[in-house]
Amino acid sequence: MLKSVISLLLCLTAFEAHAGAIAQLKSFISGTRSAQAEFTQTVLDSKGRKMQSASGTMQFVRPGKFRWEYRKPYEQLIVGDGEKFWLYDADLEQVTVRKLDAALGSSPAALLSGNNEIERGFLLEEAGEQYGLHWLSAKPRSKESTFSTIRMGFNAQSELAAMELNDAFGNTTILRFAQLRRNPQLAPSLFRFVPPKGADVLGE
Repeated sequence: MLKSVISLLLCLTAFEAHAGAIAQLKSFISGTRSAQAEFTQTVLDSKGRKMQSASGTMQFVRPGKFRWEYRKPYEQLIVGDGEKFWLYDADLEQVTVRKLDAALGSSPAALLSGNNEIERGFLLEEAGEQYGLHWLSAKPRSKESTFSTIRMGFNAQSELAAMELNDAFGNTTILRFAQLRRNPQLAPSLFRFVPPKGADVLGE
């Protein structure tokens, strides 16, 4: 699940209907300061069999602050405070903490929440239409990336409606979004994390 966790900071946002998916992504990067959405997540193995499914909510404020909260089938919280990346597993009562830059790397989070120089870290290509969406493909330039290819699909209203994340093991993580808001006012407290009393803290 951590691979998909790092693919947070996702949102839907409106763009000009005639723009291509790459133009929509660049407009999103330059014009979206914050966002929130409901999400569903499905992980498929290399043969297309379902391995995991989950759902929850996400919020972010660019740059580098985010909150990704899994509610089903179990509780898990991911918070980026601008400097550190926190992952809290409620069932295990365990917290993992890393430097934010090291946790993100060449990931969807870096693509959507970093600076505006998208193509320094990713090779972008238009990827046609599928499932009623217009797609682009983003391939990380870094060989150390967790993902081999990241696809983003925009719907007829020019909203980022889905992402597909393909990893080096042939697994695919599919994220779909609903009830999305662009540039909402989000409380700063959402992006702070204090380990619960008694939780094991691993990492830095």
